[in-house]
Amino acid sequence: MSGEGSFKKICIIGVGLIGGSLGMALKYRRAADHIAGYDVDYRVLKKAEELEAVDRGYSDLAEAVGGADLIILSTPLSVFEDIAQRMLPFVKEDAVITDTGSTKACVVRKLERVFSNKGYFVGGHPMSGSEKGGIESADRYLFENAVYVITPTENSSRQAVEKVALLAGLIGSRPVFLSPEEHDAVVAAVSHVPHIAAAGLVLTLGELEKRHPCAPVLAAGGFRDTTRIAASDPELWEQICFSNRIKVIEVLENYIDTLSRIKIYLEENNRNKFKKALAQAKEQRLRIPSKMKGILPSLFEIVVVVPDRPGVIGFLGTLLGSKGINIIDIEILRVREGEGGTIRLGFQSEEAMEKAVEALKAENILVRKL
Repeated sequence: MSGEGSFKKICIIGVGLIGGSLGMALKYRRAADHIAGYDVDYRVLKKAEELEAVDRGYSDLAEAVGGADLIILSTPLSVFEDIAQRMLPFVKEDAVITDTGSTKACVVRKLERVFSNKGYFVGGHPMSGSEKGGIESADRYLFENAVYVITPTENSSRQAVEKVALLAGLIGSRPVFLSPEEHDAVVAAVSHVPHIAAAGLVLTLGELEKRHPCAPVLAAGGFRDTTRIAASDPELWEQICFSNRIKVIEVLENYIDTLSRIKIYLEENNRNKFKKALAQAKEQRLRIPSKMKGILPSLFEIVVVVPDRPGVIGFLGTLLGSKGINIIDIEILRVREGEGGTIRLGFQSEEAMEKAVEALKAENILVRKL
């Protein structure tokens, strides 16, 4: 999707992982004549310029937002309202302001009030991220094929909502419209509580390690996959979870009740109920589209077995590309150095997957469908 001429000036407030990735994607799509970045850290601004996440970094807020058609708040949630108040005098009358915060109800309520007489605020949340933070981890394709939740209210300008939906499309995401309250209820279950659960598992392993020092060594793929997000920034997640505290507590209570029931099944040696609970979980898990970002349809996936040699991933890409087959997702699953490993490839359609299987088998590459 070409964005040429979509905006004259876009200003990104906070150019860390999310803000920097937005800037990279928007610059690549030529979404604006000028992309400004504001941050309190001069080194971050220089890095953002080096990585072509912004055309120019600004340490002066008035200069950064002045003349901007679209302003994106991508700082920690705790400073949204303060920054909004400080930039208000310099915002264009018809500017569209949005955010990337992980909680919406409180943010939308406060910022609609700030911009009630000047500018148009519409809440937003790109449903993609990483356990790694900072501009150094920014990625042009972070939002590709991700869901971008937009949270309009009865106060929202239709034109402003359309502008934020355009933003989502320009970075390769799919806009989904929810009320701020529904957004918060859903993300508490699919994002916030899973982070707490991951942290709880890691803390439990830490306690176990006191008695069994070998425990971390045995924490293999399943444990690492389940707890990957526990390596994220604690300060960031403190702000996220406390900003959505009520919904998080509600989901935590449900989760704890479920764990308690499963614990009782074990205590009562009730294999039937235990197995039934696991079967129900399996059934519900299989209904979730696999390897997706947000709530997009399933990918069509295969796993290939390849030798451990330089250029093997490039060979796969070149081979399939020469057949007109586009890989939209790729993941290295396992590798044994000097021997080989397995790689998962994802495709948009079943037809593309079948063509890929045929092309790979013709090269005597072991392949299986997922």
